[in-house]
Amino acid sequence: MADKAKAKKPAPPTAKQVEADLAASRERLAGTIDELAFRAQPKEIAKRQVESAKLKVNDLTRTPDGSPDNGKLGVIVGGAAAVLLLLGLLRRVRG
Repeated sequence: MADKAKAKKPAPPTAKQVEADLAASRERLAGTIDELAFRAQPKEIAKRQVESAKLKVNDLTRTPDGSPDNGKLGVIVGGAAAVLLLLGLLRRVRG
């Protein structure tokens, strides 16, 4: 037990080591801030939203092997046609 108590503690870091650690931390922080600023740009946000919408549409209209899913496409086109027809009828009734 006495041997464990007498075990050497690591030497405290030197001033140069502390400065090097601080410089490395500053570099990492600057990189993180630059990346966050880039991601927060409205153009980048819009680009990510468009890409997400494209992926969702692709998932909805394709089978797992990549071929078009005609059943789903028919439902989507039929639904869109029904909405347009309903809007046309409502416009005719109001006008």
